[in-house]
Amino acid sequence: MTKQRFKAVLAAVLLTCSSMSAWGQATNSCIDADWQPWVRAKSKLITAEGRVVDESDPRRITTSEGQSYGLFMALVHNDAALFRKLLHWTEMHLAGGDLGKQLPAWLWGRDDEGKWGVLDSNSASDSDLWIAYSLLEAGRLWNEVGYTLLANELLSHMAKSEVTTLDDLGVVLLPGEKGFRHDGRTRLNPSYLPPQVAKRIAEHVGRPPWTDLADNTSDFLRRTSPIGIAPDWITWTNGRFEAASDMEKQGSYDAIRVYLWIGMLDDGAEEAPALKTHFRAIERYVDESGRVAERINWMTGEADSRASYGFSAALLPLLQSSAKYKNLSQYVQEVGGQETGYYNTMLALFGLAWDQERYRFSADGKLLPSWGACQ
Repeated sequence: MTKQRFKAVLAAVLLTCSSMSAWGQATNSCIDADWQPWVRAKSKLITAEGRVVDESDPRRITTSEGQSYGLFMALVHNDAALFRKLLHWTEMHLAGGDLGKQLPAWLWGRDDEGKWGVLDSNSASDSDLWIAYSLLEAGRLWNEVGYTLLANELLSHMAKSEVTTLDDLGVVLLPGEKGFRHDGRTRLNPSYLPPQVAKRIAEHVGRPPWTDLADNTSDFLRRTSPIGIAPDWITWTNGRFEAASDMEKQGSYDAIRVYLWIGMLDDGAEEAPALKTHFRAIERYVDESGRVAERINWMTGEADSRASYGFSAALLPLLQSSAKYKNLSQYVQEVGGQETGYYNTMLALFGLAWDQERYRFSADGKLLPSWGACQ
C-alpha cells in the first residue's frame, strides 16, 4: 500500500463513520451502554471532543496515558465512535497531526498564561505501547486496516526511540524518548510493560526488538521485584538494579499496575504461573476491610497508609482465588460510584471489567472482549 493510500484509509477511519466494516456495524448493537462504571467514567472524564481530563491538576491536564486507557476501554466496550474521537484528539493535539511520524507528547493542558497546548513534549512509552496495542486489536476486531497500519507505524517509531539493550539485562523498554539514561545509569519503570501486550506485539511484528523484549519481560519483572513487591521506578547501573533515591525505594501508584497486568494474564501463558505466584506477595498488604497499603518499600517490605479503592480494584484479577478476594470485592462495591478522580477510575475500570468478565486476554496476548460473542 502506498503512503498516499495509507493516509486516505486512515483519514476515513478517523473522521467518518462510513468506513465501518459490515461486521463492525453489525456488532455495534452489542455495546453494553448501561454498565455503570463505564457510563460514569465517560461522563466525568471524557469530553465530547475525545479528551480524557484529569481534574486533579489545576491545569486540567490530559496525558497520553489517559488517552491510551480511554482507547482501550472504548474497544473493550465496542464503542467505535468514541475510539475514533479519542484517537483523532490524540493525533491532532499530542502528535502534531501524524501519529505515524511523531510519538505523542505525554502532557497537555493549560499553561501559566492560560493557553492550552503541550506542556511537556517528551513521550511516555507505556502510553505509546497501549495506543499501539489498542490500534492493533481494533484493526483485528473491527476489521479496519487503517488502524493496523497506524499501529505498525507507531511501533516502528517506538522501536527506534524507546527500546534499547542493556548489558547483562537484555532488551528493555525505556520510559520515554528522552531523559532516562545518564552517566551509565538507566532509569526504568516495571509497570510500563504488560507481558500480554508485549507478547501480542511481538507475535504481530515477528522480529526484534519486539520479540526480544517480549522474551525478556518475565525475567525483567521478577528481577526488579526480588521479594514480589514491585517498585514504581528503579535504576540499572553496573550490572544490577538499585534504588537511586528514596523515591525509588517505594512501590505505589505506578507499581500497583504490575499486579494488575500480571493478574490478567491468561493461565495458559507460559510465564503466567511463575509471575502470579511471585507477585501474590502483595496479598500480605491487603487488610480485612479490603484496603491496600499505599506505599511499600520493595526492598524491606515495610508499608504505610492505605490507598483508595482503585488499588483494591486493581488487585481483583491477581487475587481472585485468594482469601482476601472477598474483602477486596466488598470494599470496591461499597466505595464504587463515588467521585474518585481520573487514576482511581481507570484502575477500577481495568480491574472491574476484567473481574466481571467483560474482557480477557488470550495466552498469546490477543484481546477477547465479551462482545465478540455477538458477531
